Amino acid sequence: MSGQAGYIFTASMDVDPDKEALFNEVYDTEHIPLLLRVPGVVSVKRYVNVPFAVVIGGEKKTVVVEGEPKHSAVYEIEHPDVLVSEAWAKAVDSGRWPSQVRPYTHNRRHTLKKIV
Repeated sequence: MSGQAGYIFTASMDVDPDKEALFNEVYDTEHIPLLLRVPGVVSVKRYVNVPFAVVIGGEKKTVVVEGEPKHSAVYEIEHPDVLVSEAWAKAVDSGRWPSQVRPYTHNRRHTLKKIV
């Protein structure tokens, strides 16, 4: 299964508003590139929550998800062991992320889903 994702790992969080520009810059230019070099990481994409409307059962509902973190990153990985590997541990604690960004994040949530 090398090179093919079998799992989706998500890391979601909020960040202090005055650190949001730094958060985005470091995530895009350092954090993601470091994690993409970890064996078993296939891809990474970032997302932000937005309000939306949806029709369910013929009824239009406007949805504003309260309490959910604003920012999410979705990592396609080959196997759950990627998340406890030495390479992953080194990558998540490299660059400016651990000292200049992580302390200003909160409401953190992580999930792991198997692709079926």
